[in-house]
Amino acid sequence: MTVLFDARNAAVIADPYPALARLREADPVHWDDRLGGWMLTRYDDIRGSLRDPRLSSDRMRPFFAHLPDAARSSLADLGDHMALWAVFNDPPDHTRLRGLMNRAFTSAAVAALRPKVAAIVETLVDDLLAQPESDFIERFAYPLPATVIALLIGVPLQDVDLLKRWSDDLGSFVLASRLSADKYSRANAAIREMNSYFGDLVEARRRNPAEDVASAMVAAQERGNFLSRDELVAACVLLLFAGHETTTHLIGNGLLALLRHPEQMRQLREGRHNDALVANAVEEMLRWDGPSLAQVRVVAADYELDGRVMKAGQRVFQMLAAANRDPGTFAEPDRFDISRSDSNRHLTFGFGIHFCLGAPLARLEGQVAFPILLDRLRDIALAAPPDWSDSIVVRGLNGLRIRCSAA
Repeated sequence: MTVLFDARNAAVIADPYPALARLREADPVHWDDRLGGWMLTRYDDIRGSLRDPRLSSDRMRPFFAHLPDAARSSLADLGDHMALWAVFNDPPDHTRLRGLMNRAFTSAAVAALRPKVAAIVETLVDDLLAQPESDFIERFAYPLPATVIALLIGVPLQDVDLLKRWSDDLGSFVLASRLSADKYSRANAAIREMNSYFGDLVEARRRNPAEDVASAMVAAQERGNFLSRDELVAACVLLLFAGHETTTHLIGNGLLALLRHPEQMRQLREGRHNDALVANAVEEMLRWDGPSLAQVRVVAADYELDGRVMKAGQRVFQMLAAANRDPGTFAEPDRFDISRSDSNRHLTFGFGIHFCLGAPLARLEGQVAFPILLDRLRDIALAAPPDWSDSIVVRGLNGLRIRCSAA
């Protein structure tokens, strides 16, 4: 049988879109033995499935429950913690956990960050210009969102690198690395450290509130939102983890898209003071090669689609990247066009009750970062081939070496 999508193939990791297009055309509801689950690739199927209660987000509890006793015991910290993340829960628990973060993570709090984001971007651009060649992910795309989410939550900036290390170890498990052999033990150790760190932070904010999200969530809890201390700590870890990962890859993938489409870079540079064009460009980056390759669900009740029956307990990979290039939804979907009129229909942030809580912050950071980058940098060029992550969930770069000069 012809393999339509090989998730471990280096060419597919570097560019999954041709394989996803073949799969969408030939077998849009596809059982993949290598992934051990179904793959959905059509826009309408995925958008509908993201709101269907027969597909459950509660996939961590069954995963850990099916581990051998010794493995489950050795990974107890990881299993107990991940079960408390809102993204891995269905209503009513999801509603309760998400509600706390919604109250703290307000649009006003995000909007107020714009001048701080701009100041951080300017400093990071200075850093890029201080050396003739650098890793754009390491020097810009990672530290920008990591610093912003640390400020928002209330994490001291001197701890950002420490939290980055823990977050990377946790990400090797949560984001389903295809090749990492020790991802479970690394993630378990990281979550133990993060639980301790954020437990201390929560208690510190309980004693001495500040103007940050950690304090706001503690205050909401004390007003009668019935979350345990462990749930509150888990919410902080989730916000830190999710708050920088997506945006790092939006900015890294976005710059690479511009480098590969110089006429679009020129158009954005010339229109960098046009807020509508900038916002649309960020949406097109999110659609064309955004930070989300897939979301994963577990079938809670038999689910029939296109004549295929997905059985309870089976996994479903909703290939968001394929949906965002579906010709049934987007005209000329493989064309990168920052003035495209329908970019904002993308599913990169999901859809329904699990729509990404951090989407407004990611958009804000992209809308602030790219005009400043293009205003201050010239002659941006790749200094080495892009180094892509092997995750089946996230679409992003481990490294992107560039050369540039000052405008």
